[in-house]
Amino acid sequence: MTRSLNLKLIVALFVLCAGFAAAQEVRYNYDRDADFSKYKTYQWVQSRDMARDQLRDQDIKRAIDEQLASKGLVKVDNNGDLDVTYQTSMSQEKQFNGWGMGPRWSGGMATATTSTIHIGTLVVDLYDPAVKQLVWRGNVTKELNPSKDPDKNYKNLQKAMAKLFKNYPPKAKK
Repeated sequence: MTRSLNLKLIVALFVLCAGFAAAQEVRYNYDRDADFSKYKTYQWVQSRDMARDQLRDQDIKRAIDEQLASKGLVKVDNNGDLDVTYQTSMSQEKQFNGWGMGPRWSGGMATATTSTIHIGTLVVDLYDPAVKQLVWRGNVTKELNPSKDPDKNYKNLQKAMAKLFKNYPPKAKK
């Protein structure tokens, strides 16, 4: 292969990988034997993440509450049909920036700078306390770029939760 073809392949690969890092990814799974039509109420249960940052905790719960209410579920203090909890995690990835050709004496190799991007994951679990089983789990993974404006951050959280709960409840079996 020629040097310019190698360079084009390397650049294309890194551009493709950088695009994946910025995308929002949503996944969900559920118990195919669960009867989701019987779930009318829910209650929050404590998880290890919930006490770390009270403001973040309130925002996450509020955004999830909005989605569950839009699905017809009512929040109760106890004896709910579902137990709801969440977990968060953050990781770091390298992002390649500033593609260009190096000096002629370096053989014309492509050069790039890197920056660290933060990737956040939010996992929401819905348990059926009557059978002590997880019946639905959804997670959303997204590049975190917090704004100085907390209202803008909350709107982004709301959008992520709307996308996460788009497929809840799962379609009934035919």
